[in-house]
Amino acid sequence: MGVSTKTAHNTITQTFTSDESQTPRWLTKAWWEPRLVVVTLAAILLSLLAERLEAPAVLILILNIISYVAGGLFGVKTAIASLIERRIDVDMLMVLAALGAATIDQWHEGAILLFLFSLSNVLQDYAIGRSRQAIKSLMKLYPEEARVRRGGKIITVKASDIRVSETVLIQPGERIPVDGEIISGRSAVDQSPITGESMPVEKVVGDLVFAGTLNQQGVLDVKATQPASNTTLARVIKMVEEAQDTKAPTERFLENFEQYYAMFIIFAVALFIVVPPAIGLVDDFGAHFYRAMVLMTVASPCALIISTPASFISAIASAARNGVLFKGGAYIEQMATIKAVAFDKTGTLTVGKPAVTDLVACDQISENELLRVAASVEARSEHPLARSVMARAQERQLTLSEVEDFENIPGKGIEARLDGHIIRLGSPKYMLEGGHLPSQMEAAREQLENEGKSIVIVQRDQDWLGLIAMADQLRPEAKDVIARLKANGVERVAMLTGDNALVAQHIASEVGIDAVYAGLMPEDKVGVIQQIQQEVGPTAMVGDGVNDAPGLAMADIGIAMGAAGTDVALETADLVLMGDKLELIAYAIQLSKKARRVVWQNIAFSIAVIVMLVLGAFVIDLPLPLGVLGHEGSTVIVVLNGLIALLLWPEIKRRRASKSAA
Repeated sequence: MGVSTKTAHNTITQTFTSDESQTPRWLTKAWWEPRLVVVTLAAILLSLLAERLEAPAVLILILNIISYVAGGLFGVKTAIASLIERRIDVDMLMVLAALGAATIDQWHEGAILLFLFSLSNVLQDYAIGRSRQAIKSLMKLYPEEARVRRGGKIITVKASDIRVSETVLIQPGERIPVDGEIISGRSAVDQSPITGESMPVEKVVGDLVFAGTLNQQGVLDVKATQPASNTTLARVIKMVEEAQDTKAPTERFLENFEQYYAMFIIFAVALFIVVPPAIGLVDDFGAHFYRAMVLMTVASPCALIISTPASFISAIASAARNGVLFKGGAYIEQMATIKAVAFDKTGTLTVGKPAVTDLVACDQISENELLRVAASVEARSEHPLARSVMARAQERQLTLSEVEDFENIPGKGIEARLDGHIIRLGSPKYMLEGGHLPSQMEAAREQLENEGKSIVIVQRDQDWLGLIAMADQLRPEAKDVIARLKANGVERVAMLTGDNALVAQHIASEVGIDAVYAGLMPEDKVGVIQQIQQEVGPTAMVGDGVNDAPGLAMADIGIAMGAAGTDVALETADLVLMGDKLELIAYAIQLSKKARRVVWQNIAFSIAVIVMLVLGAFVIDLPLPLGVLGHEGSTVIVVLNGLIALLLWPEIKRRRASKSAA
């Protein structure tokens, strides 16, 4: 392997940050390196042919020099750059071994070393490039042009020129060029590039859409809410770019280890060259020096050093394709160790919107009549609970009546005239100031309040009509998700909420929460997270990234839930779930554990190959070409192992699942 960990990271980062249009392709390393590999092989073959035909020595020497220059150009360049930074890396070992072979007139062995060395680099760049391309391909989701309504006309402009608040016209089959809000139309939108959802999502007026998603059916008018430079897709790409530079602890250790190990190998080989001949243990110095060059080659830790970043890059790419954004390899490695998960309640375990759960009508009217009366009055209110009553009335297709003399009493309730009657709605505290409910209704009220539900009492003139109970709704998948977390090694699942303990305990009992912490202010969540960390171990917190920011920062892994388009969530959390899908948490843990397994598989394999090749150099006089083949072959294998296990197979499974669902 011809690149150090640092060089690998630089290469990866440059793929995202460089503007390829400013540099002609024929001047780039990506263009030259594979062609120089071909030149190296051709020079080796011509040199061997020239020797066989007994060509002039000068011609043979020129061909050998060509093979060295073509095969070692980029290795020498990297080695010199490392020396300028006062570092020694594995490129230096390869270059020294090749030069050593040349000094004892083993040009062909040295050239074969450089050929396999550079060929390995090309294969690695291709394999790692597949991981990089999985994210870079997101850029292709941007349409080049869009139609907007400007100055009373419909014109075509570059997507980058769309202004905030402009109306963009989207036809079926077109990609949406900006983040925005639907102001006209209805359609199904494929959001998989952003949220990882396999099925299209129905969108209506008022819903948000994201740049890069695909409009499938209807015609949409979308009001741009973000400039093209600040869309969710743009921020996702930027975040994944930055993730490449966030190294995992294992990766940082190996990078530091590389420096000391390379110096040790150079020192050990130097001693091996000098000491045995000095004490009379060597009869043939040329053969002894050749063995030293073999040792320098096979002992180089190329596969060991590249095994970790290659695996984590593939894991980051695979996760991003499925709607999970890790902010670096460090968080992938940390996620695999999580022993506890703490959930914020509102908007995380619940949908964050109240819904009508119970209707308790007095004997003289039906539930539908109670709901019709309440919804007719609530239609004039802007209170969140009013919208819940309206939604339930619409579900039952009830016909509402117009009200008169509507009056909102802040913090208490509302009053209006409906069909000649005075209708009053409000909280129990307000409605019961001047009277008492019938015993049956009072018993129902107490039971519903004990379940943590909000109560609205409805009165017509002086008669009680009934009770309407509302509560924030649990996500239907919450119970299954918590079960999956425990199946993946999570020992404790906790819930953190500002609600009262009664409401929290009721929800916890429904979904299988182990511990409940209620009545918390945002700053209180920090202390709770610390307590869980001390009692259980590494802890992840799942929240919305706004009021949960202190807890997210304190947790070993902060997870922002449903964060597509949310600036604070993208900035605060270590792990971002772009879709509003709790099940992605279990997926992230599974992927992290698989990534760590792949990393240790690669490390174990790399060490085993080094040991085997070193023993081969001493026991069976392993020739340099075979040593190089084993050394560079192991490097390519660990890169491909990470690519296949963490990027290609999960992507194949995802596509199969999508086809099955369709």
